[in-house]
Amino acid sequence: MNINQQAITKAQNGERLSFDEALYLYKHADILDLASWARKAKERHSQKEVYYNINRHINLSNICTANCPLCAFSCEDGDKRGFVLTKEDVEAKIKDTIAHVKGLTEIHIVSSLHPTNDFNYYIEIIKSIKKLLPNVHIQAFTPVEIVHFAKISQKSIYEVLTILQQAGLDSLPGGGAEILDDEIRTKICPNKANTQEWIETIKTAHKLGMKTNASELYGHIETIEQRLQHLFTLREIQDETHGFQAFISFPFHPQNTQLENIKPITSYESLRFIAISRLVLDNIPHIKAFWMMLTLPIAQLALAFGADDLDGTVEEEQIIHAAGAKTGQKMTTTQLQKIITETGYTPVQRDSLYRKIK
Repeated sequence: MNINQQAITKAQNGERLSFDEALYLYKHADILDLASWARKAKERHSQKEVYYNINRHINLSNICTANCPLCAFSCEDGDKRGFVLTKEDVEAKIKDTIAHVKGLTEIHIVSSLHPTNDFNYYIEIIKSIKKLLPNVHIQAFTPVEIVHFAKISQKSIYEVLTILQQAGLDSLPGGGAEILDDEIRTKICPNKANTQEWIETIKTAHKLGMKTNASELYGHIETIEQRLQHLFTLREIQDETHGFQAFISFPFHPQNTQLENIKPITSYESLRFIAISRLVLDNIPHIKAFWMMLTLPIAQLALAFGADDLDGTVEEEQIIHAAGAKTGQKMTTTQLQKIITETGYTPVQRDSLYRKIK
């Protein structure tokens, strides 16, 4: 049996793919075949259920030392667009959320590498949120931010994560991975955590009992091979730690970035990548179709390409919208349920650890 037929047979049967087999499928398989195989893989993990949660995003600041060419959100200190939330600002947002959002289960925080905020600032933010919402899961700080905290505090990644965990941090969102290839990282995000630092942070979080997500930003200057190798790196980590709960892929939005000349990735390519990620990542339970990045119609279609999670209500998001996303900044549970039901799947509200909420 040649590699082409072997790849197809394995995808049909749900067997583990090699890199060369996955590459063949990605480049040559019919997209409807990929969708069919990925759908079967999704149903082996989560049957006919598709998940969503009630969450609230908070961005603490857009003032950042990294100056990544791929980023439209951040700015340098002194820029009139810059903002930084105080602990009191965050508490006000949380109190407003408590007043207006029923059934909240998650506070989601990603931010910037601020030049002057010390590590204690972030500890106090987590403590204050946990005090106001003792039963709500706090998913905060990408591995890139954790590496930054380690540097500014002169502590190890293990020490930083332990301190934040004791303060009330429950899990990491897993962002900042971009492409786990330093050849690419030196061009798109040269001043933030490298591949090994990202991996070390994730593995350390998993060893401390923290679940995380895994992510990938695709559709910029990476090759198909580099895009695919990223998935295999994640699969190897998961074989070792079993700490990833979900994989989320972000199509690159070039508007307002230093890479604005790059043609935006097509929805066709996004769906193809979601399908191949479901087939490759056989050990990660869930694949997210983040409606805010993909648009609602494509996120809904992604449920036929192996995705089983639409993320959540969000409430407020700034990073993606700075890069030109045209989606809204929040979603109702009724809308999410309708989107899922229309595809023939069963909507299931979950908490951050994928426990069902009745």
